[in-house]
Amino acid sequence: MRIAVLSGKGGTGKTTVSASLAVSVPFCQYIDCDVEEPNGAIFLTPEIQESIPVKVPVPEADMAKCSACGYCAKACQFHAIAVVKGKVLVFPEICHHCGACVIACLNDAIREVERTIGVVEVNGDGTFLQGKLNVGEPVSIPIIRELRKRMKKDVPVILDCSPGASCAVVQSIEGCDYCVLVTEPTPFGLHDLKIAVRLVRKMGIPFGIVLNKASDSSRLIHDFCRDEGIELLMEIPFSQEIAESYSKGVLPAQNDDFWKEKFEKLYEKIERGAGK
Repeated sequence: MRIAVLSGKGGTGKTTVSASLAVSVPFCQYIDCDVEEPNGAIFLTPEIQESIPVKVPVPEADMAKCSACGYCAKACQFHAIAVVKGKVLVFPEICHHCGACVIACLNDAIREVERTIGVVEVNGDGTFLQGKLNVGEPVSIPIIRELRKRMKKDVPVILDCSPGASCAVVQSIEGCDYCVLVTEPTPFGLHDLKIAVRLVRKMGIPFGIVLNKASDSSRLIHDFCRDEGIELLMEIPFSQEIAESYSKGVLPAQNDDFWKEKFEKLYEKIERGAGK
């Protein structure tokens, strides 16, 4: 079973939930798809044994063949190519690797060369994976694709997604059996939760909600779940004790049997919701 943990916004606690699930479910695989800032390793402390470069194709111009017609620049929707005074200028940092420039070139003067944009890191038995996008790179999807290629088929897989509802999130949750949406009881949290709900409904993936930092203001999330017919899977209270442990790199499920049992029951609810 593939379980994606996501949130409409950052800071809601999706890594808390995904990593706590990982330590509560025996024989599972944890994949950190938040490649711009992965932090699951802080809590799960894996021993990374392999670092695999992720490379993408970027254009390179052969000026001996180039006629400076400018069709390559016109084809590029991201302005990664410019033709200035008869010279082709390539800006690989903003290239989205679509290959349109190669197709548009009339003289076969554009070829693609490989460029490293980040790495995929794996522990010894492949139960922990994380992607790291190089600073300044605009496109994370190639790294997420490389992570997904290494998903195991014989154990539960927990994917810790990036915040928001971007293309990277769509790539991460595609084909998953269940989505856990983590939110907080604030107007901003509810606003972005609604966006995430629309996304998973459009993709046809079963889902439920985990409410983090629950407090007296939690009613707005409760009301939303009731009105929309969404299962509220679990509540984690606004707790100074949990926050202090988290700041030290310790998850609720790692030092408290009460929370470990809570996350075990959360997994059981996910199994039922996914029909597994």
